[in-house]
Amino acid sequence: MKFKGSENYVATQDLMLAVNASITLKRPLLVKGEPGTGKTMLAEEVAEALGVPLLQWHIKSTTKAQQGLYEYDAVSRLRDSQLSDIDGGERVKDINNYIVKGVLWQAFMADKPVALLIDEIDKADIEFPNDLLRELDRMEFYCYETRELIRAKHRPLVFITSNNEKELPDAFLRRCFFHYIKFPDAETMKRIVDVHFPTLKKDLLSAAMKTFYDVRNLPGLKKKPSTSELLDWLKLLVAEDIPLEALQSTDSKVSVPPLVGALLKNEQDTTLFEKLVFMNQRNR
Repeated sequence: MKFKGSENYVATQDLMLAVNASITLKRPLLVKGEPGTGKTMLAEEVAEALGVPLLQWHIKSTTKAQQGLYEYDAVSRLRDSQLSDIDGGERVKDINNYIVKGVLWQAFMADKPVALLIDEIDKADIEFPNDLLRELDRMEFYCYETRELIRAKHRPLVFITSNNEKELPDAFLRRCFFHYIKFPDAETMKRIVDVHFPTLKKDLLSAAMKTFYDVRNLPGLKKKPSTSELLDWLKLLVAEDIPLEALQSTDSKVSVPPLVGALLKNEQDTTLFEKLVFMNQRNR
């Protein structure tokens, strides 16, 4: 299997090389980058391009590694045992009825190769990656309740995303192929926009791109606007039929762009931007 990009996702050459390297090495692909740079969408598009199903495991701060393998529902079994007169207790006798299979179990037991996304692994506690070392390395785990070894029929194509909220253990990193998605330059960004807005007028796109990068390059921003926020902003500009003149100033001074709330997402950055605009206006 080779990933050569897709119509819906603009993949740079180094990103395609990284995906194919992880396939060749049979190691998980660890993808880092700013939020909104398409890390999650990468797994979706690769799975679609290669024609394999995608299983997704979205990690939260409370997620435990065991949940990705399986969970034993002892409470339901106890309840059913108290109501055993209803069906003669046949359901309670089979412990498999109370094993809740996680995404790793599902991926391992799939009859055909699948892609597996472990999304935002850095949200979980520091032990979470270490708890999955053996399973991701050997592609097997043991279910103690049923006394069976669950071994992968086909090695899944594993994508792991991280927003760098926490450092990942060295032992975990050693088992992955790593790729950092750099923020797109202007030319790559135009290709991304063309995928989502193929009929957008070039002059409007040029003005919007200039405004976006001007905002993004402001010093001191707590959260720089991302690719996804640019796409949201463009969608609003088109929906509200914002004229081109609203994005252009008669001189090189900074001005507040329309619908700036799509780009700046906290009061600190909004205040900083407004102060900069005010200072520029005073200096005219």
